[in-house]
Amino acid sequence: MIDLSPILAAMVIGAGATALLDLWSLLLKKVGNIPSLSFCLVGRWFSLMRHGQFRHPKIGSAPTQPLECALGWTIHYLTGMLFALPLVLLNGGQWLVEPSLQWALVLGICTVLFPFLLMQPAFGMGIAAAKAPKPWSARTKSLLSHTVFGGGLYVAGMGYQWAVTQFGFA
Repeated sequence: MIDLSPILAAMVIGAGATALLDLWSLLLKKVGNIPSLSFCLVGRWFSLMRHGQFRHPKIGSAPTQPLECALGWTIHYLTGMLFALPLVLLNGGQWLVEPSLQWALVLGICTVLFPFLLMQPAFGMGIAAAKAPKPWSARTKSLLSHTVFGGGLYVAGMGYQWAVTQFGFA
């Protein structure tokens, strides 16, 4: 029988960390008028893959796709869940018993490689947003956001560990 509890844990922790990342993005928008990535563009990118188009000169200029926003937000949360899986599996699941901020931050920071090396080039911004109007601003925002995601992994991991301890969920 396959033990699905690590997958469930990754889903809960990844979704929680992603939600905290989204709160961070809302705060940046409200306080600093700093826009976030439109997840509609992520959905557009995925939708256009079915036509064999994986890279775009400028993703914002690509034709809009049906349900791109719903698809983009779904992919955003599924990615957060997938990124949580290494922590859940770390050291035979020991991280779930005793969540470590250090490992959560390390993983969160490492996830910045995904936008730097895959998404930003595919969206027409070059590696690590080299072609963006303000590359260092974009890089800094990405790094901070992924660090916040790492902190969110820790907070969600602590919440998960508390729930398991209190209520016996697993």
